[in-house]
Amino acid sequence: MQNQVVSREEWLEARRALLLKEKEATHLRDEVNAERMALPWVKVDKDYAFDTPAGRKSLSDLFDGRSQLLVYHFMLGPEWKAGCPGCSFLSDHVDGTLPHLNNHDVTWVAVSRAPLERIEAYKKRMGWQFPWASSFGSDFNYDYHVSFTPEDLARDKVVYNFTAIEPANANDELPGMSAFYKNEKGEVFHTYSSYARGLEEMVGTLMILDRAPKGRNEEGTMDFIKRHDEYAPAQQASSHCH
Repeated sequence: MQNQVVSREEWLEARRALLLKEKEATHLRDEVNAERMALPWVKVDKDYAFDTPAGRKSLSDLFDGRSQLLVYHFMLGPEWKAGCPGCSFLSDHVDGTLPHLNNHDVTWVAVSRAPLERIEAYKKRMGWQFPWASSFGSDFNYDYHVSFTPEDLARDKVVYNFTAIEPANANDELPGMSAFYKNEKGEVFHTYSSYARGLEEMVGTLMILDRAPKGRNEEGTMDFIKRHDEYAPAQQASSHCH
């Protein structure tokens, strides 16, 4: 189906009307960002331990000398053979941001419940460089509501994205991102978490597709996504010259 075709003048009129809404959305995003920065914090008193290539580390250690930590809750369970395609899609965008984040006093770490050797194998397959730790045997994923036990999923409701949802709409692993701050005394605070479609703005490809003629061209949320090594080789565009 093709969109309506109009004159350049009619197109400009429609585009200017849309521009007003785009500006409203930008200003609203600025307001939301300001409210996010103003959220109260919660002190993290619980000890969490993570397996990393450099050995066992605490949550405080994951900051790697910086004061801000972003943890991406990557869906890779202990028995999973590969990481979630959606989490992999988001993670394809991370490596290029690391120098900028680190220079801005921010450390990015992915965390999954899979054992470290499984994480390392998948990370190598995908060719990523960002830090990735295992929370296997820890309560971390459960406390931040991104992992669920069989007992959890057998209940009437589970809590995800700050909402009680039907277990049929959940999974043993779900995606999210949590932010932490460490002060000069070494105290760690949980400052923010985001889940589900709240993560979309971190996926640059989606933002670009939203500006393409067909947009995301999807029937379900990100149903077109595959791991980057699973796409069929791009077919050469056929020539219109005969």
